[in-house]
Amino acid sequence: MKTEIAKLPKSEIELKIEVPTEEWQEFIDEAAQEFSRDLKIEGFRPGKAPFSLVEEKIGLAKILEEAAEHCVHKCYVRAIMDKNIIAIGKPEISVTKIAKDNPFEFRARVAVMPEVKSPDYKKIAKDFQKDKKEVKVEEEEIEKSISWLLKSRAKYSTVNRPAAAGDRVEIDFEGSCEGQKLAELASKNHPAILGQSQFIPGFEDNLIGMKEGEEKEFDILFPENFSHKHLAGKIVNFKAKMNLVQESEIPEFSDDFAKSLGNFENINSLKENIKEGLLMEKQMQEKDNWRAKVLDEIAKKSEMEIPDILIIGETQRMLDELKAKINQLGLDYSQYIEKIQKKESEIIEEFKPKAEQRVRAFLVLQEIAKQENISVSEEDLTSEVNKTLEHFKSPEHAQKNIDIEQLKVYTEGVLKNEKVFQLLENH
Repeated sequence: MKTEIAKLPKSEIELKIEVPTEEWQEFIDEAAQEFSRDLKIEGFRPGKAPFSLVEEKIGLAKILEEAAEHCVHKCYVRAIMDKNIIAIGKPEISVTKIAKDNPFEFRARVAVMPEVKSPDYKKIAKDFQKDKKEVKVEEEEIEKSISWLLKSRAKYSTVNRPAAAGDRVEIDFEGSCEGQKLAELASKNHPAILGQSQFIPGFEDNLIGMKEGEEKEFDILFPENFSHKHLAGKIVNFKAKMNLVQESEIPEFSDDFAKSLGNFENINSLKENIKEGLLMEKQMQEKDNWRAKVLDEIAKKSEMEIPDILIIGETQRMLDELKAKINQLGLDYSQYIEKIQKKESEIIEEFKPKAEQRVRAFLVLQEIAKQENISVSEEDLTSEVNKTLEHFKSPEHAQKNIDIEQLKVYTEGVLKNEKVFQLLENH
């Protein structure tokens, strides 16, 4: 088998594959034999009729078509393996020569993993070291966390007075725009803490002062940049009914409160724990920000031709992520599309710049790992995979709900990327 490779733009190649006459004849004979199994030819058992009789019944063109399909599949796979080609996606096949008693020839156009010409990534990482910030936790941040903690443990009791900021309320409301009621702006016994800005600006202001059982009608002008275009800049009329007003009883910040939360002796040990948690969170955030900046800079200065299939694949992943988030919010994707007044194709188009950025980052990480001979040991991989599997009730439950091989591939990628970042951080 003879294979010629031609490089094309956007990290694609074209393989010109010629299969010798003798080998091609074997595929023709196999195709004829397959057809003969389903033919009733007098004097011959299924699959044993001679080629000439099968050709007479089926026609040479049909036999050659079947032979070509098998030949292309087997010879394409053999060619990319022999040439160590990392192909992406399905090839685009075109048969250029097909005849009996002659060599068979076809061309396969396919995307391949692009060559990445990376800059001096260690120098870039070193230059960015000066941008690293020393993180610390201010007393104000600790106090803010304590305030949130106290409010989260608040108890509520029903009161017979006008609602005020900080109260927990339950309301019925419905909104209409230009005389049309909007299902997405309606709810029954909707709970809210007044003053937490859970609604459109101005909505909660109209609830303050309402008593249990009181009804009210008011208008709200929606912002020009509101996410749902059909409401942006529009006046929406709301009808609201106050069903319940509850006063919050926030506990005192004391040693007893600290002890009630777990293994804390007093408020000082609780404050120290909060400080450590905030510091760890800020350090992690700073590390992630630094890594993102360095990787983005390396990616920008790297040269590569990205095949379209990688961009398409990444935009699809981003679309799947969006759908998952919408689903988690309890919304329907088709209704979401209708609300934002966009076609799916428009969303995909908007995703493309970010998708390309993601792909470039992925390819850069791969290239650095390759240049630095970074790999993940079987022991580390198994250990990390087992940590994930521990979250399942049993091995059977894990096997039923997860693709173990896919988990291994994903985990190996995560561990390898972590090693790349650690290398960059230490230069």
